[in-house]
Amino acid sequence: EKGLELKPPISECCRTAPPILVFDQAGNLVRSWGGPGPGYEWPEGAHGVHVDYTGNVWLGGNGKGDAHVLKFTKDGKFLMQLGRYGKNGGSNDLENFGRVAKIWVDPKTNEAYIADGYTNKRVAVVDADTGKMKRYWGAYGNKPNDAPMGNYDPKAPPAQQFRNPVHCVERSNDGLVYVCDRQGDRVQVFQPEGKFVKEAFYAKETLASGSAWDITFSKDREQRFMFLADGQNEKVRVILRETLEEISNFGDGGRQPGQFYGVHSIATDSKGNLYTTETYEGKRVQKFVYKGIGTVARSQGVPWPR
Repeated sequence: EKGLELKPPISECCRTAPPILVFDQAGNLVRSWGGPGPGYEWPEGAHGVHVDYTGNVWLGGNGKGDAHVLKFTKDGKFLMQLGRYGKNGGSNDLENFGRVAKIWVDPKTNEAYIADGYTNKRVAVVDADTGKMKRYWGAYGNKPNDAPMGNYDPKAPPAQQFRNPVHCVERSNDGLVYVCDRQGDRVQVFQPEGKFVKEAFYAKETLASGSAWDITFSKDREQRFMFLADGQNEKVRVILRETLEEISNFGDGGRQPGQFYGVHSIATDSKGNLYTTETYEGKRVQKFVYKGIGTVARSQGVPWPR
């Protein structure tokens, strides 16, 4: 897929796109940037891009040596690096990270919540201006422990530590913090200081890459619904946020519109539309247009375009 940039070129198409692509809601490319530059270490595997409430862009990385987080302006001007490449000291390291999966910045407290990560087993919270570590915790609010856990067994008691990767973190309008324990097939909910509130499992028999990949909330003030991207089962799960009960889902495996190949990330815009990304060989973004609230099937299947 990059024949044009090989030496010598083997085809008229194609070149690798820049790491950061910015589109408008119609899908038009607005600008692009990213890659190595002076003053910072670009990650091996850029991961978890987040635009904060001031418009700045945060980025983690899940490459083998990625132990850092980067912060840029929306136009790609470098602002800050937290941690150093190759310096991960484990889940209790106060300076570095362990292959960060996602970042979310709280506009009320100016704190960055970090899903840490593909190597570490914690949620870390830092000051969004200085990068100073403020607190961190593991599953159930426990102190993180990096001891090997063995393979996930859905019949065993719930693990007291997160599995890898700790793949998402989001804070709701009412102040609760939601964390994806991807290979553990669960979402755990905490108070902002790390006190455990509750958890729920989704497709609990799922092995391999797990079912809890990423979440986003509906755009009503109460955020009544939570949407969970499940990249192993190739679905988006619709969940009542208050009870964590799954009430519907849509999608299936495949390459056609409304199907998924490794549905990886999910987000909502100001109008309530849903956006998904796909990893592995999916390599695309899909947009699902908000149509209001109505009666739907428990399993909706593939929402073909109409």
